[in-house]
Amino acid sequence: MAKGSFDATDLIAPLMLRIPLGLIFMAHGSQKLLGLFGGQGLTGTFRTFEDKMGIPPIFTLLAIIAEFGGGFGILTGFLTRLSAAGISAVMLVAIYKVHWAHGFFLNISCVAGRGHGIEYNTALLGMSLYLMIAGGGRWCLDRLVFRS
Repeated sequence: MAKGSFDATDLIAPLMLRIPLGLIFMAHGSQKLLGLFGGQGLTGTFRTFEDKMGIPPIFTLLAIIAEFGGGFGILTGFLTRLSAAGISAVMLVAIYKVHWAHGFFLNISCVAGRGHGIEYNTALLGMSLYLMIAGGGRWCLDRLVFRS
């Protein structure tokens, strides 16, 4: 394709990744930060991450910022690459610390005592890696703010 021209998919494809990814991470971040949607809130999240997973409080705080702030950044297309990098890091830690032991597939039947595998986290990781590399696309605040 010639320089300066565009394909219709260039306009919409990154946005179609950003909307669900941003909403998912804002929702999960708000569980950890604000206690919404049945979440534990800030103090409960700190306690759980440290006691059950051995994650120090500073890394828990960074994960909360990456999820809530990164979700907002992805959704709006503001600091898209930085937001996607934070979300990618959170997904890599989640895969390693929580989901790897349960194999690949989700526990679709919700069998008690059995966790979810890495399937869902791998999809979210792939989405965030794409945005980290390609950016937020034509419909994002980054283009307005940074004029790139």
